Amino acid sequence: MRPLSLPRRFRQATAALTLLTLAAALTTATAHAADYQRILNGAFTSGTADPWWASAGVTNRVVDQELCASVTGGTTNPWDALIGQNGVPFEAGQQYTMSFDAYATTSQPIAANAGEGVSPYRGIARHEVQLGTSKQRYTFTFTSELDFPDSGNGQLTFQLGGNPADNTICVDNVSLAGGVIPPGGPPAPTKKVQVDQVAYAPGLPKHATLVSDAATAQPWALKNSGGTTVATGLTTPKGVDSLSGDPVHLIDFSSYDTAGTGYTLTVGSETSFPFDISVDPLKKLRYDSLAFFYHQRSGIEIEAQYVGAAYARPAGHLDVAPNKGDTTVPCRSDLNCGYTLDVRGGWYDAGDHGKYVVNGGISAWQVLNTYERAKLIGDATALGDGKLAIPEKANGVPDILDEARWEVDFLLRMQAPDGMVHHKIHDADWTGLPTLPHQDSQARRLSPTSTAATLNMAAVAAQAARVWKTIDPAYSAKALTAATRAYAAAKATPKKIADPNDGTGGGSYSDSTLTDEFYWAAAEMYATTGEASYRVDVTGSTLYKGQSITDRGYDWGSTGPLGDITLALVPTGLPTADVAAIKAAFVATADKHLNQMASLGYPAPYREPDGSYVWGSNGLIANNASVLALAYDFTGAAKYREGVFEALHYLLGRNPVSYSYVSGYGEQPVRNVHHRHWANQLDPTLPTAPPGVLSGGPNSSLQDPVAERRLAGCKPQKCFVDHIEAYSLNEVTVNWNSALAWIANWAAEKSGSSDTTPPATPGTPVASEVTATGVKLAWTPSSDPESGVTNYDVVSIEGDAPRVVTTVTGTSATLTGLRPNTAYRLAVQARNGAGLKSALSGAVAVTTAPDGQSSCEITYQASGWNTGLSGNVTITNTSGADWGSWTLGFTWPGDQRITQGWSAVWTQNGTAVTATPTSWNSRVPVGGSVQIGFNASSSPPHPEPTGFIINGQACTRG
Repeated sequence: MRPLSLPRRFRQATAALTLLTLAAALTTATAHAADYQRILNGAFTSGTADPWWASAGVTNRVVDQELCASVTGGTTNPWDALIGQNGVPFEAGQQYTMSFDAYATTSQPIAANAGEGVSPYRGIARHEVQLGTSKQRYTFTFTSELDFPDSGNGQLTFQLGGNPADNTICVDNVSLAGGVIPPGGPPAPTKKVQVDQVAYAPGLPKHATLVSDAATAQPWALKNSGGTTVATGLTTPKGVDSLSGDPVHLIDFSSYDTAGTGYTLTVGSETSFPFDISVDPLKKLRYDSLAFFYHQRSGIEIEAQYVGAAYARPAGHLDVAPNKGDTTVPCRSDLNCGYTLDVRGGWYDAGDHGKYVVNGGISAWQVLNTYERAKLIGDATALGDGKLAIPEKANGVPDILDEARWEVDFLLRMQAPDGMVHHKIHDADWTGLPTLPHQDSQARRLSPTSTAATLNMAAVAAQAARVWKTIDPAYSAKALTAATRAYAAAKATPKKIADPNDGTGGGSYSDSTLTDEFYWAAAEMYATTGEASYRVDVTGSTLYKGQSITDRGYDWGSTGPLGDITLALVPTGLPTADVAAIKAAFVATADKHLNQMASLGYPAPYREPDGSYVWGSNGLIANNASVLALAYDFTGAAKYREGVFEALHYLLGRNPVSYSYVSGYGEQPVRNVHHRHWANQLDPTLPTAPPGVLSGGPNSSLQDPVAERRLAGCKPQKCFVDHIEAYSLNEVTVNWNSALAWIANWAAEKSGSSDTTPPATPGTPVASEVTATGVKLAWTPSSDPESGVTNYDVVSIEGDAPRVVTTVTGTSATLTGLRPNTAYRLAVQARNGAGLKSALSGAVAVTTAPDGQSSCEITYQASGWNTGLSGNVTITNTSGADWGSWTLGFTWPGDQRITQGWSAVWTQNGTAVTATPTSWNSRVPVGGSVQIGFNASSSPPHPEPTGFIINGQACTRG
C-alpha cells in the first residue's frame, strides 16, 4: 500500500541479459521510422533513479542529475553487474537509436544492451564502449527483430562487471528513440456508448454516455438479447466533458423497466457492451466483495472448498519454511524494543505481504459497520450465518462478523506492552512479482508504535466490543479492555508520528494530522461505554457535529467521518439537535456531490481541489457513495439513492476507459490487478483476480513506470491501464474493497424488493413531559405484513421541508436539544424492510416552555385539626402541549398518611404519594387546570408536602 507522500516502488525480478547471438546487426544509419522516446527518466532531473534498477553488488544514486552506480569489483563477466530499465518496448523490423553520456572514476569498458529481461533472454543489440574519466557522448543505431509490447519483457541494461577493482560509473541523458507504435501501444477496446456493463436496477434511473462531437441530439435504440428494439429516444448533447476530454451526450432510457439480460444500446453504428436490467448481480456483488477478505487472510490455508482450486493456497507466514513467520516477530533492528509479538492472522493489505494497522483499522471498521448499520436501520437478514464461503460459516455467528474478527484479532495482537500499538508489520524488503505468501522468505519486522495506529485499534476494538456484547460477552470484554488501554496510551503519547521514510518492504502510511483519529476513537469509546470522559472528548473536538465531512471524502488518513457515522447511527445520550447536525452535514455534502455529478459526462462522486484523480480514486468514489447512501438513510429522499447507483454505474463500466473496475463483473473487467499471487499476466499458471475485487482506478500523477510510459498527458478519468505492474493505478487494497463491500451491501438492500407496498401510517404522536428543551412523544404503531416495520423517523415539519429529528425502532422518542419557547409541529413516519416509507402521521403541535420555566404549576391549600388535615391541589398545565393524561407525585415530610381522596386515584408508598386521574379529568389542555383533594392523618403544625411533580417533571408553586 502507499504512504501519504512518496509512492512505493515495485520492481520485477531481473536477470542478466546473456547475449548468445546478436539478433540485429549494429549499423551507422541514423534514420528511423519515428522519434518516439522509449526510456523513462533518462535525464534524472527528478532527483530519483526510478525506474532504473541495480543488480546485486551495484548501488544506484542520483548525483547532480546523473545516475552514478557504485560497482563492487571482482566479478567475472560483464553481465555480473548491471543497471537497467524494464518494460522497454521494441517492434520487429523497426530501427532505434540509442545515445547516452557516460564516464567512470577509473577507465573501463562497459556494454549497452537491448533484449529480453526474462528467460530465454533473447538479445536484440549490444554495443561496447571504453569509458574514460571525463563525460563523453555515445550513439549507436540498430534494427530489432523481436517484438516486445509496452511494459512487456523488453529490457535495456548497461553491463558494468568483469573488473577486478571497485569503480563508479555515471550515465546521463539516456535516450532510446524509434518505432512506429506510440508510447502506450494499442489501447484496450473502448466503446462510444458507455454503460454499466453489469446491470441497472428496475425502478431506478438508467443513464448511459455517448461519445460524439455531434452538436444535435442523436437517435438511440435499446435492444434486447435477441436484437429487437424495445425502446428508442434522442440523446442530449452535453459538450466536452472536463474530466475525460470526451465530447459527450447523455442517454436516458429510464422509462424502460423490463427485467432481462443481454440488453445493448445503439447509436448509429456504435453499440455498447451488453448489460442486464436486474437486481441479481448486485445481490451477488455484496458477497463477492466480502469474499475478497478471505482471499487476503494471513496465517490460514485458503481452501479450495471455499474459493475453488485456482485460488487455493497454503497458509502464509506461520514459520513454515521458507517463511520466517509472524508468531515471534521482533521490532526493527534499530528500535531495540526488547520483546517480540505474535501477530499472526489479519488481512494482507494489498498485493504485497504487509499488514498495516491504519489501513486495517478503517477496513475492519467498514466491514463491521456494514453489519451494524443494517442491524440498526436497515436489513441484516442477508448478512447472517452461512451467507459467505468461509470456514466459520456454520458457527451461529453472522459470517460478516467472523470475517471482520480475523482482522480485529490481528489488531489486538499489535498492541505493545505499554498500551501503544505498532504501526505495521511487513518484510524487511519488497518481495518480487509473483510471490505467494507461503513462498515469502523475507524476515518480518515490527515498525515502531504510533499514535495513529493506537487510535485506530482503540476505535475498532471499542466498536467490536459493542457489536459482540451479546454475541460473545468474553470477547467483547477483551476488546474493550484493549481499547481502553490503547486510548489512554494515545492520550498520554498524542504526537508519535509514523516515520514517512519507513517505506522499505512496505508503505510508510505516515499521517501527521491526528485530530480525526482522536475524534473517531472517542466517538467509538463513548458510543460503546457512555462514559462522561469520552463524551467530553467527543463534544470538545473541533470535528464535532460533522466538521470533517467534506466532498473530498474520507479514507485511512481522514477518519473523522467514521466517528460521525457511528454517532449518527448508534443511540447515545448526545442532544438530539447535535445528532441532527451530524446527519445534516452528510446531507449537505451529498448535495454537493449531486450538484457536481449533474455536470459530468461520466458521473462519479469525487472531488480533489485541483481536479486531479489520485492514487485509489475508486476507493474515494465508493466512500463518497456511502455519504450519498447515508443521506438517503437520514432523509428518505430518492435523489440520494439514485446518486449511489450512478456511482456504481461508473465503477462498473460507465467511464471513459470502458473498464469495469470490479474484477469478474462486466464484459471488460479489470483482470491484471497489482497482486503477488493473482499474477496471471506474469505467470500463466496463476489466476487473475477473483470476482468482486476493486481496482484503485485512475491516477493523474502516473506514479509507476507503466503509467508514466503509457499515459503521459492523460485526462484525469483516462489515467488508467489494466496492467499488473501499474501499481499506482491497478493496485487492490483491503480499504478499497471494504468501501466497495459497504456500498454493494447497501445497494443490494435498496435495489428493489417484491414488497412494493409502504407500511401503514402510524398514529399521531402524543406529547408529554414538555420542558424548555425537550419533549416525549408516543404513538400507536404502524404495520407492514410483507417486510415488517424496521424503524420510525420523528419529523419536524418546518414549512414545506420536513426535517428528520431522530430515528428510533420503538413507538416512543424523547427529544432533547430543542429551543425554549418555540412552537414545533412533530409527526412520525414508518419505514419497512424494503426501505419504503409510510405517509406522515398527523402532526402534534408542541410549544416548549420559556427558558427556566417548568411545564406545570401547583397550588396547594390545606386546613387541619388535632389528628388530621384536608388538602386541595390545583394542577395547571403550563407546557406547550395538551396532556392526554397526568400523574401527580409529592413527598410527605413526616409520617402523614392519605386516608381518603377525591377526583383522583390516590396511593401512598412510604412518604411518596401518587395521584392519577379519573376518566373525566385525564385530559388537561394547554393553560387548563384540574382540582383534586384528599384527607390525611397529620399532627400540628401540619407541614406541607414537597417536591410536586407532574409526569416526572418538577412543577412551580402557585
